[in-house]
Formats: sequence, structure tokens, C-alpha cells
Amino acid sequence: MKLTRRLALGLAGGIAALATGLGGAIAGSHAMPAPFDNAGDVKIALVRYLSTGDFFQAYLSGVEAQAEALGVDLRIFDSRQDAALQADMVDQAIALGVDGIIIQHGLTESMQEAAQRALDAGIKVVAFDVNVENDMIPQIEQSDRDLARLALEQAIKDNGESWKAGYVYVAGIAPLDRRDETWREFKERYPGINEVAMFGTLDNPIANSVANQARSVLQANPDIEVVFAPYDEFAKGVKIAVDEAGLTEQISIYSADVSTADIAAMREPNSAWKATAATNPAVVGEVSVRALAMLLAGEDPGHNVIIPPTLITQTMLNELDITNMEELSAKMPQFAHADVAVPAWMPLPPR
Repeated sequence: MKLTRRLALGLAGGIAALATGLGGAIAGSHAMPAPFDNAGDVKIALVRYLSTGDFFQAYLSGVEAQAEALGVDLRIFDSRQDAALQADMVDQAIALGVDGIIIQHGLTESMQEAAQRALDAGIKVVAFDVNVENDMIPQIEQSDRDLARLALEQAIKDNGESWKAGYVYVAGIAPLDRRDETWREFKERYPGINEVAMFGTLDNPIANSVANQARSVLQANPDIEVVFAPYDEFAKGVKIAVDEAGLTEQISIYSADVSTADIAAMREPNSAWKATAATNPAVVGEVSVRALAMLLAGEDPGHNVIIPPTLITQTMLNELDITNMEELSAKMPQFAHADVAVPAWMPLPPR
């Protein structure tokens, strides 16, 4: 058989896919660089601001899986949306002598100085969805502007260019602020979009707290046709209120992020939740650890480490009969893995 260039490339692609399926057998077959040649001695910390909801549980599972694949000692600090406590937890991680820190969400004003203290102590730092305004710290991002863009493009496709909108937003959270930029751009591009109400809260439990707000908003604005809720806990809350008000035929919900519970909610009969744009939160967790590991190995993952999103519609879920995250990954392979921050020596979690 003649080994053409096309066949060679096809074989190479198949081998690469097999390597991913086997947990990176090939990706991790190179000799591990220091300090991972003695990985049991490597300690990293995950310092969390947000942890409520399916997204953050899946994100944590990805962090844990990649840390295990690398053989590092992972310490988890959970501030439960207490900004001062999160800053204190960074200091606790520094005192423990960790080699690297992942800062997951938080407020710029509380995390900026804390992150700098870690750098001053010789600790490598990456930040996921929090802007610490430091050129030395890679920013892990879900491409939030693309998340919002994909969801809003679907809203335009489904509802046309003129509709009355409710908008769920909390300022000061980096990913929500980036999604807000896209929302404002869309309102300028499509002047027929009339935002009649903006609301939102991060009070726990988030979905129930948003539902309480949405009830009042829907009563005051019965002509709302579309709700843009660019975080799935927001969308869950809006859906609760829409269902209770019997408005599932009148209102369409568009969001960002996804989980098994979200998939079930989107597939309910006559569900108002029409589409979401998402990255796999477990994959985002893996990429966060990989970017930090590259820093520890003296490599540069880049300042903006971006995981591309996928549009997930209610119609798509029904047509492909997707009921959970595992089936979503299996039937939409682009959702299952991000080829981001994957040096040749890096072992990947089992697939």
C-alpha cells in the first residue's frame, strides 16, 4: 500500500485521537521535566471564590483529574464568595509552601494584591475568570465574548431582530463583565432589542435567589419575550419563574454554561430554555492545571489561554437524544477535549 501524504496525515490524526482516548499515552510519553520528574513533591492550590452549582463541581472534577494525572498534591480552598476570605486563603496557600496557585473567580480589588504576594514568594499563579491585572499571570478564559455571541446569535435566529428583553447580570465578575460587553454590542447592532429589565444576584442558592427576582420582573414586565441569562444558574432561576407564571410559550431563555441538570431542564416539554453556549467545565479545570504545570516546568502557556465554546440548542439535544454531559461529549466530540496547553510531555486524564 502506497503511503501517501494524505494517508500519513490520517494515520497521525488517528494515533493522536487514540492517545487522547487512552488518557494521553502519547502526549505523556516524553520524559517529565522538573519538577514533575519527582511529582510527588509538587504542591498546588486551587483558591475558589465561586463553588455553588453544577459548573463549579464539574470544574473542580477537571482540576482534580488533571492534578492526579500529573501526580501532584492538590490543596483546595473554598471561600464561598467571601472576597476577604479568598485573599486570606491565598496567603494560607503561600504559608503552606505550595509551588503554584490557581485563582478561580473573585474580585479584582481583592485578588490583585493577593496574587502579587504569591508571585513575590516565588509561586507560579494562573487565574481563571478573574482579572488580576498582572502580565505575569496567565488568564484562563472560556472566550466569554464568544459564549455570549453564540447564544445571542441563536436568539436573533429564533426571534428576529426586534424583541423585548430581560437581562440577568451582576457586575464585577470578570466572565460576566466580558459577556456584558457582547450584550451591549448586540443591542447597538440590533436597535430593535429593547432591554426592559435588568436584574441578578449571586446570593446562595443562586438559582432560587434569581427566581425570586424574576417573579417580580415578569409581573412588572409581562411583555418580555426573551431573557438573556449568561450563566446557567441564572437561567435555572429564570426558568423556575417562567414555569410558575405559565409563560413557557411566550418567553425564550438563552444562556451560557451547561450541566446534566441544564440538559434535563432544556429538554422538558415546552421548555423556555432554548439554547446555551458552553465549554466543558471539566475540560476548563484540566486546562487550568495544565497551564500552571507549564509555568512550573519553565514553559509559557501564553497570557490568554482560551478554551473555545460550543453552541448547544434544545433542538440539537432532542434530535441527538442527549440526556447528560457524558452523552454530550460522546456525540459532540468538540465538547469533550480542548487541545489547549498540551505539551508533548503532559499526561492527560483518562477519557
